[in-house]
Amino acid sequence: MPESFGLYGAPPADLADVPRDAIQFSPLMPGAAALDRQAAASLDAMTLLAPPGTIERRYALAQALRALKDGAPLTALAPNDRGGTRLRKELEAFGLDVNENSKRHHRIVTTTRAPGIGDIVAQVIEDGGPRFDDEIGLWTQPGVFSWDRLDPGTHMLIEHLPALSGRGADFGCGIGILARAVLASETVTDLALVDIDRRAIECAEHNLDTPRAKFIWADLRDPHPALTNLDFVVMNAPFHDAGQEDKGLAQAFVRRAAESLRKGGVCVMVANRHLPYEAVLKPLFKAVKPVIEQGGYKIYEARK
Repeated sequence: MPESFGLYGAPPADLADVPRDAIQFSPLMPGAAALDRQAAASLDAMTLLAPPGTIERRYALAQALRALKDGAPLTALAPNDRGGTRLRKELEAFGLDVNENSKRHHRIVTTTRAPGIGDIVAQVIEDGGPRFDDEIGLWTQPGVFSWDRLDPGTHMLIEHLPALSGRGADFGCGIGILARAVLASETVTDLALVDIDRRAIECAEHNLDTPRAKFIWADLRDPHPALTNLDFVVMNAPFHDAGQEDKGLAQAFVRRAAESLRKGGVCVMVANRHLPYEAVLKPLFKAVKPVIEQGGYKIYEARK
């Protein structure tokens, strides 16, 4: 195997041969290295499970090519229905010769980093990198949740936020839209913004310039020492993991909120109306109050 092997994501083991000491670069794996900060022409090989979003996928491919040495191999793969069928053309657009195979509803493409593609790579990186969005007035990046619009669930929760005070947390904070509304109250002394996406955390750091905000790149399915004895938790409960619907993800957020709150603390959450949260909330909280239900969403206040 090459000495310096890069890995992006978690490709199925039977579709890609990855050494144990590969450097993980996925922004959705807390603790991973940042591909955008990897030195240019420093990797001997790279395997990339390509993201589903077009701009995000092309950006990840470009960053991989930037980090690879000339002549170094790149393997990229994705499910057919999540961008796999576009991989070959997208890599050919960089001026590369590409081989393609199909297996288990995935497309697997291989190529080598060619010299002279720096300008194309740089343009794609610029197109997919962090940017200030004039319409939403915030820093954002393609691939982050609701990166170019105000999510309707978040908007609804902002409109119905109760009075909050003390120490709290925003679970799945994204780029900080909900947190900004929470911190508008001077009675909130400390807010931990938590997200599994490093890009979201870095955008939120740009968007919230206050010492009351603390930023945590973490997977909320795992406990975190900073999230204890809180007065409140707010969240737009997620129900997708890596693009696939996962009802258990939001349920894990609810359980983490219950574990993180002090006695008498409150969890305020917005959720998709069709998902069954009451059965998870009621055993964990003393009181669960539906606040409003409209437009496919519902808001709950649950008190410990």
